Formats: sequence, C-alpha cells, structure tokens
Amino acid sequence: MIEFESVSKVYDGQRPALSNVTFKLAPGEMAFLTGHSGAGKSTLLRLLLGLEKASQGAVRVAGTDLASLNGEKLARYRRRVGVVFQDPNLEEDLTVFDNVALPLRIAGFKEADIPKRVNAALSRVDLSDQAMTSPRVLSGGQQQRVGIARAIVHRPALVVADEPTGNLDPELSARVMRMFTQFQQLGVTILVATHERAVVESLPFRHLTIERGRLVSDDVGASR
Repeated sequence: MIEFESVSKVYDGQRPALSNVTFKLAPGEMAFLTGHSGAGKSTLLRLLLGLEKASQGAVRVAGTDLASLNGEKLARYRRRVGVVFQDPNLEEDLTVFDNVALPLRIAGFKEADIPKRVNAALSRVDLSDQAMTSPRVLSGGQQQRVGIARAIVHRPALVVADEPTGNLDPELSARVMRMFTQFQQLGVTILVATHERAVVESLPFRHLTIERGRLVSDDVGASR
C-alpha cells in the first residue's frame, strides 16, 4: 500500500529534512511513526499526502508514484486518503453531522447517499447521539472523534494521523487508539505519527523511528 524508496527531501538552503528513507507498509497494516520534534515526521506525512514532492527517490501508494500526479488526479488521490490531525479544526457553524459530511459533499456524492455514510461513521466513533449538536459544546475527546469520523466517512483504504492524541488525556488517547485498531482490523492501512511513547508501547504494531531525517529503526517484529 505505502512504499518509500530511497526518499530524500531537501528544502532550499537547508539541511535534508529526509535522507534516503526506505520502508513499505502492506495493505491493512498499521504502524507508528515516531521521532523528536524536527526529526522529519511532518515532512514524511506531507510527501505521503502529496503536499510535497520528494527531491530524490519515489513515494508510491497502491502502486502509484505520487510524483506523477498533478492537478485533478492529485486532488482525487487526496480525497481518497483519510487524514486526522491533532486539532480536528471543526466548522463550529455546522452541526456534527454536516462536519462529517463535508468530505462527501466536496467529492460530489449524491445528497441522498450522504446520511447513511455519515451515520455509519458517527456510529463507529460512538457519537450517533451528537449528530445534530454543535461542535462548540463537545469535549476535546468528542471533537477528536468527530475528526476521525470525518476522516473515515468516505471509507478510505489509507488513514494518516498526525499526533491524533496530542491534546488528549491518557484514557481518551487509549480510546482513540482502540478506534484506529478497529479500522485496521477492517483492512484499512494506518500510519500514526506520535511522540507519545506510552501509546506506542501499549499496542503491538510496527514502530518506525526517524532521527534527523533518517529512518534509524523499523521494529517490524512488534506487529507480529
């Protein structure tokens, strides 16, 4: 599903943000990406989302080299990837239902098909009873779960999460990670960038570590 082949990224006048990074994630695999602040995690995710292009090497998703995508093809690719951020950035003037429905409407889904998908996504994150609520009245943990529902409402094959538990307490962090585990069991490929060691060590998934732009550890055995 995900393949980085000898990937380097250099920004003008700066040291390499990534240097010769190589790894593969199989379809349906879940992995953690860790590293200190500035290690290169965000750059790696930006390459994976097609927001940046590699200076050297290739980034492939489902066999497609992302460097070959431009314009509408790149936009379509991004719409097929579920993305969860540390801050879900919900639209406070919209209901929870309409926040989750946004990706479907942007993608041009028929309005008649949207309620079933939104309700299914909210059910998966245990927020069916909050569909018509404003995000303003939700707790931080509930808002993050709305963000997760929005990321999976179009049933993506790939979910990328950037510090999804950074603003949550340990109990809520564990709950969010259990949700990702459930999605992975349904065959979704998931890459979670996090600096929280306790989260990584609590779950038996692969652990990729980046230091100063280099992949220094690939604990494949953890996923067995």
